[in-house]
Amino acid sequence: MQRWWRWLGLAWLALLLVLAVQQWKLWSEEPRIDTDILALLPRDAHDRLLSDATRRIADASSRQLVVLLGSDDPEATRRAEAAFADAVRTDADGQLLRPNGSIEGWFEQARAFYAPYRDRLLTPEQREELQHAEIAGLAERAMASLYGPMGAPRLTEWREDPLALWPQWWQQQAQGSGMRVGEDGLLQADGKYWAALQYDTRDSAFQLDGERYLGGVLERADAAARRAAPRLEILHAGVPLHAEAAAVQANHEINLIGWGSLAAVLLLVWLAFRSLRPILLVASSLLIGCGVALAVTVLVFGKVHVLTLVFGASLVGVAEDYGIHWFAARQAEPRSHRWALLRHLLPGLWLALLTSALAYLALGLAPFPGLRQMALFSVVGLASAFLTVIFWFPWLDGGKIRQSRFSHWLGDTLERWPRLQGWRQVALFAGTALALAALGILRLHSNDDLRSLQSSPPALIAEQVRLSQLLGMPSPAQFYLVQGRTAAQLLEHEERLTERLRALVDAQRIGGYRAISDWLPSPARQAADARLVDAVEPAVLAAISEVVGERLERPAFKDAPLTAEAFIDSPASGPFRHLWLGEVDGRLTSVVMVDDLSRADALVALETAADGLQGVRWVDRTADFSQLLAHYRTLMSGLLLVGIGLVFGALWLRYRSRAWRVFAPTLIAGALTLGLLGLFGQPLQLFNVLALLLLLGMGIDYGIFLVEHRGDASAWLAVCVGAASTWLSFGLLGLSATPALRAFGLTLLFGIGLVWLISPLFRPDPESLPPPSPIPPAPPAP
Repeated sequence: MQRWWRWLGLAWLALLLVLAVQQWKLWSEEPRIDTDILALLPRDAHDRLLSDATRRIADASSRQLVVLLGSDDPEATRRAEAAFADAVRTDADGQLLRPNGSIEGWFEQARAFYAPYRDRLLTPEQREELQHAEIAGLAERAMASLYGPMGAPRLTEWREDPLALWPQWWQQQAQGSGMRVGEDGLLQADGKYWAALQYDTRDSAFQLDGERYLGGVLERADAAARRAAPRLEILHAGVPLHAEAAAVQANHEINLIGWGSLAAVLLLVWLAFRSLRPILLVASSLLIGCGVALAVTVLVFGKVHVLTLVFGASLVGVAEDYGIHWFAARQAEPRSHRWALLRHLLPGLWLALLTSALAYLALGLAPFPGLRQMALFSVVGLASAFLTVIFWFPWLDGGKIRQSRFSHWLGDTLERWPRLQGWRQVALFAGTALALAALGILRLHSNDDLRSLQSSPPALIAEQVRLSQLLGMPSPAQFYLVQGRTAAQLLEHEERLTERLRALVDAQRIGGYRAISDWLPSPARQAADARLVDAVEPAVLAAISEVVGERLERPAFKDAPLTAEAFIDSPASGPFRHLWLGEVDGRLTSVVMVDDLSRADALVALETAADGLQGVRWVDRTADFSQLLAHYRTLMSGLLLVGIGLVFGALWLRYRSRAWRVFAPTLIAGALTLGLLGLFGQPLQLFNVLALLLLLGMGIDYGIFLVEHRGDASAWLAVCVGAASTWLSFGLLGLSATPALRAFGLTLLFGIGLVWLISPLFRPDPESLPPPSPIPPAPPAP
């Protein structure tokens, strides 16, 4: 055995070196950290249109960052805008932000692009007025705007727009957001003049080293802008800011959970064995397990998600069980017996690994990429730590492991722990525990809200909400999909939808909407508006010519309508280009987005607005994913019941009539955990069920060790040290800022603690068991 084990140990070392070199080359090319919350969720493989639309909307905003600078003095706003842009441009952090021209300088470009088509751009109110107003009244108004001292702001010469229709059209475009665009291009709202700057981030992924790269750039630019305008209000928004906040938070949690649990494990190992060798060997098995898990996850998925790393950091509290069990058993055995001891421990260790791996693999049964990452990371990490223990520890652990005062005291506590004697005591205890659990389970309620997967800082969310209200930034999770065979048909379908949406805006049931057809009317509408304007404006100019005694002629405009191709290729479409998806499944497709859905019945009204409209489909991704989470919560709950049966069957094959002693503590602890969640008012969600699946795999280990080794002191020492470190590591997940991970950690905090306390109650009486076989000394190596 020693000869073969030596070659297996060398092969394991060679594999680790190959993985290390390969990962060093891979990570040196680009960062492999993913912060996109949508990457955790399943893709709509059965619905290409919806999947493509969601991806394009996400891609359009994944690198964009918007800044609003507001002051009650327009000159101060201009100075602040120049100072902010200059600070970003000259920042020493390697030009992380690049100006995006879709907002900066956009108004001037859009005004020049639309000028030849001015007669084809009318608001619904203008259209109604021109159809019914008297020419004389319109001429009088045009004269007033020409000679009056308080005339409306103009965007072109008076003869080109005598009725000032174009400024009104521009104001209508911003009406949904409550903002007015001035002649200088500044936005006006809440009594302030706002400058809007848009940037694209250089990278879509950030280094997970705890640094606020974008935050640092913005802080320095904010300081420069405030020096130029002291009473300036600054707002930031954008997906990159939330991604960086998630990365920074994940870095903090990885350090807290990973290093905190590692420190707790090493402290417990030191107290139990009072030797540096167990600490170094257990730490090496943990680090190798986490390193190999990270390498394999990146090889399979290409990237590793930050939540996988946070979850994987808690693996430290599980993977150490194998090393601790080895040293707890070695305390009572001399050095010469370690190979025979390995053969004696292997059946229990293999069974413990199998049950834990099966529990983790259950995470990968749901089609969630994030859960599959976590499952692969955990199983590989456990297996790697296990292989490190069985291949290397017998070679490297050649010294004596003396029994410390702490280990002696902890092992002896098992003798003072009560043992349930007879079926009456077992039934009384189980019945009482399950009755108490039922009190809490009856108070459980479910919550499958998608937003439980992510939690951004409140200050960042508040800025995002205020900026979204000022700019009318729409929600990326709720939108309409509109399709047509041709661009003209698509725009006509949109226009029928926007008529209904304008009614909702007027009724203040939604804040506004964003549609390509507002900036690119259908050819039919353009032609109708051009005919209407051509019938009214020349008559108005003729009436004014008679009054002033001078012939006034209206200049000519474009004869052909504005086309979709020309609009999409122009700078004017920059802020709205992401709404045009182009051809999907043989049909032209666009997106109509809505904003300010804070009204109570907004989502119901928006869903109803699509009823009966050809080529229009309402999409609510938040509700869709929440329903999906609820579906998989139910599915995984059923799988948990199936797993209970399978695990008990596996235990029966080995322990026969004693299998219930291994199984009962975990079952009772799981029921009590659900009861405690209900009593504490915690909602039941998918991650609670997943935590119970892991409890099924990990809790069984304690019963296995106690039954496999007849409840001796070394087995109890391994259970206590292992359970304490697991309890600490998963309990620290309860400190996570992500509600899903916090729910996961809280469930295991209750479950692991309870199964730890209950397991010794069900240990068998040694007198009822056949005498154990002595461990013979290993033969000398040849």
